[in-house]
Amino acid sequence: MALPTQGQALAQIGVACIDLAAASAALFILVPGIAPALYPTLFLAYGLAVIVTLVSHVPGGLGIFEAVIVATLPDVDRPSLLAALIAYRLIYYLIPLLLGVVAIALHEGNGWRHPVSRVLDGAQAAASGMAPVMLSLLVAVGGVILLISGALPAIQHRMRIVTGWLPLTFIEASHFAASVIGTLLILLASGLYRRLDAAFWMTRALLLAGAIFSLIKGLDYEEASALLLIAALLQWTRGAFYRRTSFTAEALTPAWIATLAVAVGLSIWIGFFAYKHVDYQNDLWWHFGPHANAARFLRAGLATAVLAVGAAFWRMFRPATAPRLADRPSITASAGALALAQRTDALLATTGDKLFLTSGTGRAFVMYQVQGHSWIVMGDPVGDRSEWPDLLWQLRERADAEQGRLLLYQLSLEALPLAIDLGLAIVKYGEEARVDLHHFTLDGPDAKSLRYAERRAMREGATFEIVPAGRVPMLLAELKAISDQWLAAKGHGEKAFSVGRFDPAYIAACDCALVRQEGRIVAFANIWATANRRELSVDLMRHADEMPYGTMDFLFIRLMQWGREQGYDWFTLGLAPLSGIEARRLSPFWAKAGAFFFRHGESFYGFEGLRAYKDKYAPCWEPRFIAGPSGISLSRAMIDLQRLVGGGPGSAATRTRRRRTHAPPAVGLDDEGCQSSGRLAGADVG
Repeated sequence: MALPTQGQALAQIGVACIDLAAASAALFILVPGIAPALYPTLFLAYGLAVIVTLVSHVPGGLGIFEAVIVATLPDVDRPSLLAALIAYRLIYYLIPLLLGVVAIALHEGNGWRHPVSRVLDGAQAAASGMAPVMLSLLVAVGGVILLISGALPAIQHRMRIVTGWLPLTFIEASHFAASVIGTLLILLASGLYRRLDAAFWMTRALLLAGAIFSLIKGLDYEEASALLLIAALLQWTRGAFYRRTSFTAEALTPAWIATLAVAVGLSIWIGFFAYKHVDYQNDLWWHFGPHANAARFLRAGLATAVLAVGAAFWRMFRPATAPRLADRPSITASAGALALAQRTDALLATTGDKLFLTSGTGRAFVMYQVQGHSWIVMGDPVGDRSEWPDLLWQLRERADAEQGRLLLYQLSLEALPLAIDLGLAIVKYGEEARVDLHHFTLDGPDAKSLRYAERRAMREGATFEIVPAGRVPMLLAELKAISDQWLAAKGHGEKAFSVGRFDPAYIAACDCALVRQEGRIVAFANIWATANRRELSVDLMRHADEMPYGTMDFLFIRLMQWGREQGYDWFTLGLAPLSGIEARRLSPFWAKAGAFFFRHGESFYGFEGLRAYKDKYAPCWEPRFIAGPSGISLSRAMIDLQRLVGGGPGSAATRTRRRRTHAPPAVGLDDEGCQSSGRLAGADVG
């Protein structure tokens, strides 16, 4: 970057001096009764205050700037100087902020209603993210104005005008209501920031009510005008607050509103009618006794209002529970998209525990699940890759509209650029072992352990066979017994979402690889295969407690050799979680933590042992990633992911599987007639 020349540097200093002189002159004019001879002193004080503010790093120099000015001008009347400083802040900061908010709100409203040209589309998209932020700030400022106004004494001549027209009861109640509304507006600002439609409806109503109460309590037309202006800006940009909540989806219905209004209005009318002879006094609230009926009515009415507002706030911030009919997710995958799959993990769509978003052509889909507020996508989109970006953007927009966070789980390098375009944070999850079947061999020193395992299993009577899907139902009872033994030995139940489970319909829908010993089944695995014969794998692998040495190695070797004979290109051994993550001095925290658990977490999970086991087959290791929101939201999404994969009663995958029993099955047929899918899970290998 070229440095300024000497002349340019002097010109920059001159411009800065002129700017400081103009700003200090504005402050000088605002100080009443100050002598013109004091301007040089005020100019130096202003420059010193700016320097001290920069050094202190206090936002806006709030308090620091004023203290320096007051300290360096001891001869000036301090109340007048402080009033001038407040007016200076208002002119130089709040009024420009208000003008900026008005400009952004006008631009935002025009963008939502009347887009004028394609050239402005990018600017309108950027402004849509700014309007909720600016309006939430402005609404919070409006709430602070009401609170400060409620703490200050009323202007006497205005109060005389109001008391001449309205009874004191109305004035006192309006004063109390305006302060309550100020507090509620500050609370609602966070809902506007999150683009909640319920926050929009309630804020607009409270702003209008606050303007009315400001006029009634003391003819404060300045703050009423400010509140009305904020309400107008909010109304102009109402399209920016699109996230539906349960308050508007369920509570804010005509019947609900009518019922609540009738009940509350009738109770208030009855109360005032019953106690119309009682003169209102401030201490009436604190009258207790057998005959203090009016006081009890006032306290009960206040409690009712507080409970109603509290219930409304509790419902307001919850997402809508029922999606619109057009947005209801599907629980069946597209067979046309499955036929285009390049990887076997795409066939996880047939396990019956996922939701699907399918493209209009039916040539691609995304499988996902909603756990809590996390929308978790399993693997890459499936099918035509040209339709992947649109599918992921659709899902991200739906998650955003439902106040959810999007998490892409076990993403490959092929889909990684899409996650970057979505603005998601990338975290490496581990590596996937893929064996090139055209080069797989048992020759050479590196395959010595595999040759030994194969020969010993054969010496102990192990035999291998492929059972077609049509014959699998006859073996289900024996396979179920082996599966139960395996689960009992592992000490955990069936997982979900990222792996299949032993379900008779699922197991019987595809070919199975078996290992027998003297006719008795000792191990099995259901076979996955893509329709184009590019990739072969397995999902569930279960074995009996008593089996020949090296049974699982024997099963893999024979299955790979069979796959090569059938013309498949790759065999996938599945993931090694946390594998390939390096922890260097400048690595992020998640990388250091992942590397630590990979090396020292054997008591929790056999990370290194799993990697070493799969490494025997000389695979190609390909990285897999997790993409999600940044910061604490990623940690919360990971907690939801763990609960989802756990497969317990709280897992959304479990609930979807139960609903699926009443829906037609979603299956994709490969060339061998296998109607299911699967993938080698790390826990199964263990």
